[in-house]
Amino acid sequence: MSPTIRTLALLFAVLGLGVSASAAYVHYRLLVDPQYVSFCDVSATMSCTQVYASRFGSFAGVPVAVYGAIWFALASLLAAAAFVARPAVRENIAGYLFAGSTVGLSVVLYLGYASFFVLQLVCVLCVATYVAAIGLFLVSGAATSVPVLSLPRRLAGDLKLLVSSPIALGLAVLLVAGSGAALVLFPREGATAMASAGPPPEVTADERSELQRYMAGAPRTPLAVPSEGAKVLIVKFNDYQCPACAQSYQSYKPILAKYAASHPGAVRVVLKDYPLEMECNVNMTGDLHGAACEAAVAVRLAREHGRAEVMEEWLYTHQQGMTPDTVKQAAREIGQVPDFDAKYAAALELVRADIEEGRQLAIRVTPTFFINGVRVDGTWTPQYFDQAIAHELQSAGSN
Repeated sequence: MSPTIRTLALLFAVLGLGVSASAAYVHYRLLVDPQYVSFCDVSATMSCTQVYASRFGSFAGVPVAVYGAIWFALASLLAAAAFVARPAVRENIAGYLFAGSTVGLSVVLYLGYASFFVLQLVCVLCVATYVAAIGLFLVSGAATSVPVLSLPRRLAGDLKLLVSSPIALGLAVLLVAGSGAALVLFPREGATAMASAGPPPEVTADERSELQRYMAGAPRTPLAVPSEGAKVLIVKFNDYQCPACAQSYQSYKPILAKYAASHPGAVRVVLKDYPLEMECNVNMTGDLHGAACEAAVAVRLAREHGRAEVMEEWLYTHQQGMTPDTVKQAAREIGQVPDFDAKYAAALELVRADIEEGRQLAIRVTPTFFINGVRVDGTWTPQYFDQAIAHELQSAGSN
């Protein structure tokens, strides 16, 4: 590898590492903080958040960006080794990078197709990763001078040299340990929602005052939903395959249970379906969630058998790997719905009615809440949600 080629390979590898690490950070924040807004969410069609939240954003429960960061970290170490390794090893490094980047190229081509043609979305960080992977593939391919079939034999010899070098061995151990920790410890979608369930933390006096001022001055959207005598009407536009919807479901559940016990009938929650899937949602230009329409129907049909709540629990805790077939099976086994296919079309029309209502309200994200008409795009922290209900109850009591 010439000095120019070595430099280019290192630059592409470091670029990929930096972008992948940034993407993993964004995905992490989206999982642990539903209110987080990514810096790369430019518009409805140029959005990292929507890509990461789709079925293509994770593999085996781990964000794809984490795997990318691990691969580019390895590529960066190899590219750096091309400057300092023994001459016999240097000539092999281009081959190792080329073999690895060939696999990487196939992955980014698949992800690029999924993003641009299936989801019809652009993720800025993803595009930068594609550039890094393609650049590394081209540079290493041009510099490879050894037969690819000889790489396994050469690798065995180079691994022996690695073991004999304390610095190289230490870096390899750090890479393996760091990769394992990232794969094991990175929060899974749905797990953060379960962990957040429980009593909300206490709010400070300043937070309470801020919330009260906001609720008092916020515009109120009139909704065609009866309150049925409740003092607080909460309407949620929901997608059962949406991670933030699952998190809000789990974290708000104890709050709603508290008010159901302390103020029976005073707080009414109405769920509206807004699946982010083209099959039932004509407002979508791509399928963010490929089983969301089936999931919405499953809950409606399970409700006829008194099994809506357990059906919701199953859907929210099985979002990873959810497909139309797994939803149908769960509807039969969990929701006790024996005739899902026969009733699907009729139930889907009811889902579409909710979607049309959401279109008229300009719903863009899930979940979207209306608390006595006050719009909340996304979710509030549990303590703010709790205080919003308390404020509305207090206001209704004083009128």
